[in-house]
Amino acid sequence: MTNAGGHDFVKMHGLGNDFVVLDIRASGLALTEGQVRAIADRRRGIGCDQLIVVEKPRNQVSDAWMTIYNPDGSQSGACGNATRCVAWLLMNEAKSDKVVIETRAGLLDGERRGDGLVAVDMGPARLDWRDIPLAEAVDTLHMGIASGPLHDPVGVNMGNPHAVFFVDDVAKIDLAALGPGLENHALFPERANIEIAQVVGPQTIRMRVWERSAGITQACGSGACATLVAAARRGLTGRKADVVLDGGTLTIEWLPDDHVLMTGPVALVAAGRIDASLLA
Repeated sequence: MTNAGGHDFVKMHGLGNDFVVLDIRASGLALTEGQVRAIADRRRGIGCDQLIVVEKPRNQVSDAWMTIYNPDGSQSGACGNATRCVAWLLMNEAKSDKVVIETRAGLLDGERRGDGLVAVDMGPARLDWRDIPLAEAVDTLHMGIASGPLHDPVGVNMGNPHAVFFVDDVAKIDLAALGPGLENHALFPERANIEIAQVVGPQTIRMRVWERSAGITQACGSGACATLVAAARRGLTGRKADVVLDGGTLTIEWLPDDHVLMTGPVALVAAGRIDASLLA
């Protein structure tokens, strides 16, 4: 049975980073922060790391606009795994192998790569302290903040702010204890996603992530991009590497034009209808 006052949704994930996707191109549904929190709640709602809303395109070159909501109802400028999931949905709808998605971070190109893989151009890595953004002028290659065993992070903006800490063994870091304080450090006026990264080899990085507003997640596409850029800037890897996250592996390449290309799998979990009570 379905509630006529509800709204259809799709549940997807990229490497365990999970999303509820609402297509409002026809309905024009407007969500409040409270409704976002209700849907994202893992006990009383559907549950997700981010809620993704697909809207009509706002210019003539894109196929759709994508808005990204954190579980607390705030908006995020970028989410790589969500972009790949939405790209997959839109390409299937259009029976195409390419798509252009419009976001707060700009226009993102998606492409089908076969075997369930989707590649997304996440745009250029922004490295100036003003672009992260930081509260003061700081060298983003050595930001100089520390918490416990974590120190000297690299700052990267991939449509949202990231601080990448390099460690000898990510398994020995209590990310749950250290993540909240670093996310809300005074240096980050818009808070930050916190990555801990272990360089396994010249083409392999092991990474874990604390996402702002969401906490520890299985994967973070923009975080994987930021980590590869940070490693390449430090001379720890080349400009292409596999980033191994808790949920699986993404292949990241920092292209000569400074755009960052991310390739990885997506998966459809379920489709259904949100009860009207969650949208009240």
